[in-house]
Amino acid sequence: MSATTTANTTTFVPTTKAGRITDFVDQRVGGSAMLREFGRKVFPDHWSFMFGEVALYTFVILLLSGTFLTFFFDPSMAETHYAGSYVPLKNVEMSVAYSSSLNISFDIRGGLFMRQVHHWSALLFCASVAVHMLRVFFTGAFRKPREMNWVVGGVLLILSLAAGFTGYSLPDDLLSGNGLRIIDGVIKSIPVVGTYISFFLFGGEFPGSMIIGRLYTLHILLVPALILLMIVIHLFMVVVHKHTQYPGPGRNDGNVVGYPLGPVYAAKAGGFFFIVFGVIAIMAAFFTINPIWNYGPYDPSPVSAGTQPDWYIGWVDGALRLMPGTLGNWHVEQVWFGHVFTFNVLLPALVPAGIVFTVLFTYPWIERWITKDDREHHVLDRPRNAPTRTAIGVAGFVFYSVLWAAASSDLIATHFNVALNDVTYWLRALFFLGPVIAFVVTKRVALALQRKDREIALHGRETGRIVRLPHGEFIEVHAPLDEYKRYKLVGFESPTPLPAQPNANGVVDGKEKRRAALSRWFFEDRVAPASPAELEAAHGHHGVHEAIEATESQKTLSH
Repeated sequence: MSATTTANTTTFVPTTKAGRITDFVDQRVGGSAMLREFGRKVFPDHWSFMFGEVALYTFVILLLSGTFLTFFFDPSMAETHYAGSYVPLKNVEMSVAYSSSLNISFDIRGGLFMRQVHHWSALLFCASVAVHMLRVFFTGAFRKPREMNWVVGGVLLILSLAAGFTGYSLPDDLLSGNGLRIIDGVIKSIPVVGTYISFFLFGGEFPGSMIIGRLYTLHILLVPALILLMIVIHLFMVVVHKHTQYPGPGRNDGNVVGYPLGPVYAAKAGGFFFIVFGVIAIMAAFFTINPIWNYGPYDPSPVSAGTQPDWYIGWVDGALRLMPGTLGNWHVEQVWFGHVFTFNVLLPALVPAGIVFTVLFTYPWIERWITKDDREHHVLDRPRNAPTRTAIGVAGFVFYSVLWAAASSDLIATHFNVALNDVTYWLRALFFLGPVIAFVVTKRVALALQRKDREIALHGRETGRIVRLPHGEFIEVHAPLDEYKRYKLVGFESPTPLPAQPNANGVVDGKEKRRAALSRWFFEDRVAPASPAELEAAHGHHGVHEAIEATESQKTLSH
């Protein structure tokens, strides 16, 4: 590369062909300025941040494998007779969609492998989005200024479920057809408009003749486009707000400690992409998933036993299985205003999902209202240091897990040789008691871990060595912590309950009283971190360990 110097500027002239092409593009799109801006972005290095990367990489793999499958899949529900190489289904009447799915599996070179890559990637995409949101929730990364990004993540979660379900239904086999039958029942349980929606969606009475084509359009066009849009918005907000980081020396809400995007983080991310791709390829090559040839074409008359939906939809199916036909003397199917209300389908299909997603989308504002904390937060919480929030998250996870287990109630009964009714009764009890028990146990565990951290910060790590002093006393030797580990144990806030505050007229209204009550519930059980004075006394040479231990119980605030 040569340089031409004028009175005011120095212009570099590339001498190679590649350099000239690069310079041509750069002068017209400003690529070097963008690379300089984004290349300087710093990203912290922690294993839990990789869940979001897994979600991004599996979506890329979904796009690549799905593009391959679209070349050979025919989303038609027209009837045909199978003439492919799978002998057990020879001349069996089926839809063109199911026939093309079998051809992809048995007659297209690499087709079965790509089908399974696509399916495993879909499962991993949904799982990684869910786990990524759990990480964000438990660490408090949804707080200001990231509330809207949390909403974007919730929309991404819903879209991932929609993408999975629409793709799961496309082969038109018996298993996916039964899933569509459940959806049809849920839609028809909606009063007044349910039957009209079902008739429009399926193109007639179930199963109709148009549902596969419409799901195909949603699956390959609308839903991926929305997911891609949400990912772009999410990454844009990450860049604008900067990345969150775990607490540690030198880390605060005004900086980010980590590696720059280029070249360190980009190289690591690129390598991690191929690791994810390799793991999915190994799973697709050695582990069969969704063997549609075993199920046969969809027929509304038979219902297969022991079938399970994919995990991300199974919790809704579990809610349907747990709902009783009567509640005491009240029948769940009622005729009101001349319309039938089928509550044994409508309630379990809509209420649990409505609760989950309503709490999910509104929680950042609920916690901000309770705490009256409107500061920006870029340093994450350790889950144990926010015991009430952590307990809420675990309670929600148990709520979901009970419904997920209920989707396999028949298999639980057959595998463990117990009565199906007993399994249903126990799961119904856990539906109500499980989240409460999980909340109480998790909060107690978090508080116990905080007390243990406080003890270690003040007295050091237990070594297991027992030493006898000259005057005969036996003591255990504690190893001192380094400054980094000690900061991790004491460098956090422990808010106290915020009493009700009067408004501008000096009146404490009912809403503020409710907020104060929630604040007490949220923060009353807490453990105060060791103060600098306590640390200095505990680690000094003034012989005041006994005083620290005497006052430690007073500093531990629990209710």
